[in-house]
Amino acid sequence: MALSNPSLSSVPLTRDECLRLLDEADVARVLLSLGALPVALPARIALSERDHLVISSRENAVQLAARRGDVISVQIDGLDSDDNTWSVMVTGIAGSEPVDVVETERIKRIAGRGAALVTLPISVVTGQRGH
Repeated sequence: MALSNPSLSSVPLTRDECLRLLDEADVARVLLSLGALPVALPARIALSERDHLVISSRENAVQLAARRGDVISVQIDGLDSDDNTWSVMVTGIAGSEPVDVVETERIKRIAGRGAALVTLPISVVTGQRGH
C-alpha cells in the first residue's frame, strides 16, 4: 500500500520506485519507541522477495521490538543524480522469526556480522522526492 505524501514541497514516489531504492540501500534507520520516546537506530537492511525487509541489528531495542511484534518503521534517504533529496519509509509489524532460506548473497552478508535478523513485512511504504 503506497500512501501519498501531504507535503506541498515534494513529489510522491510510486511503490515500485520505493522498492527499487530499498533494494539498493545497505544502511537504514529503524524507528521505534523506547521508554515511550521515539528513537532512530542504525541497521543494515536487505529487500527480500519485494514484500519484506530483513534487518540486521545488534541493538537490543530492535530485537525486543521484533519479539513483541511491535510496529516499527525503517527509513532511508539520499540524493538522486540531479541532487534532489529523496526519502522512503516502510512501516509494519516487526517479527523475529528466522529467515528460513538465506536466499541472496546480500542477506548472507548482513547475517554474517553476528547481529540478529529481524523481518519487517512491507505493509505500508511511502516515498517522496524533494525539489
